[in-house]
Amino acid sequence: MKIVFLDSATLGQDVSLEPIASLGELVCYESTRPEDVFERISDCEVLIINKIKIGKPQIDAAPKLRLICEAATGVNNIDVEYASSRGIPVRNVAAYSTESVVQTTFMHLLTLVQGRGYYDRYVKDGSYSCSGSFTCMEIAFNELDGKRIGIIGLGTIGSRVAKVAEAFGMKVSYYSTSGTNHSAEYPSLSLDELMSSCDVISVHAPLNARTDGLIGYRELSMMKRSAYLLNMGRGGIVVEADLARALDEGLLAGAGLDVFSTEPLPSEHPFLNMAHPERLSLTPHIAWASVEARRRLVAGIASNIAAFCGE
Repeated sequence: MKIVFLDSATLGQDVSLEPIASLGELVCYESTRPEDVFERISDCEVLIINKIKIGKPQIDAAPKLRLICEAATGVNNIDVEYASSRGIPVRNVAAYSTESVVQTTFMHLLTLVQGRGYYDRYVKDGSYSCSGSFTCMEIAFNELDGKRIGIIGLGTIGSRVAKVAEAFGMKVSYYSTSGTNHSAEYPSLSLDELMSSCDVISVHAPLNARTDGLIGYRELSMMKRSAYLLNMGRGGIVVEADLARALDEGLLAGAGLDVFSTEPLPSEHPFLNMAHPERLSLTPHIAWASVEARRRLVAGIASNIAAFCGE
């Protein structure tokens, strides 16, 4: 069985693909240009992709194709309907990155709330040594205990964020992007209520017709000036130009983001040209990618292939 992985570099070099290689002839390409997809999948039986787009033309170019494996959770880069019409199942891996994303969520939040960047520079640039004081009161920080966090998207990751937030003593509420209120543990609020009442807004929803552009300038204007916005979901959920403007205007205290509408971030992006960049904490879409998460992902892909072959 020939297994082709078109963008294996997306999983890094420090995680072994042996669980997949043990199932057949594994051919890995670190990356693949759109025009090279056709030749590379022409004789494959199992196709693994992360960000490569696979539609009708690509599927038709692979007459031996029996299974498409998404090296992620979202399958919006695959024409699932057409694949299904050809009798080709599409398998993803769910929940492999939950702990990694949750950890990154609170890394951003604590970085913003604690003013870590400022205090780190204060010590390292010699200001602390010259201050004559054992402490620094230049900027204030607040505790998370007693604050309210509003979670947009209370799925697997959002629910775990809620539990960790409770460990910090935070009060949890949520907004259901599907309109279905499915939690008996936490109060469900309208989006406007959530934006205006919470001290932290944390986005963990998928990008779809209901969430695209969900948070724009109007919604950001409703937030407390002391509040923080976190987006670990998808970039298009937050209107990025509006967020940059709102941060510079001081409509909210800060924002932490790991996802963007265009990745990598264009050099002319509003986030890279702000008057107050200190109000923004950014990471380059790494929340999903702890070593442990990527190992779980590889194991999940291998399990999907093995299960298919056993059917």
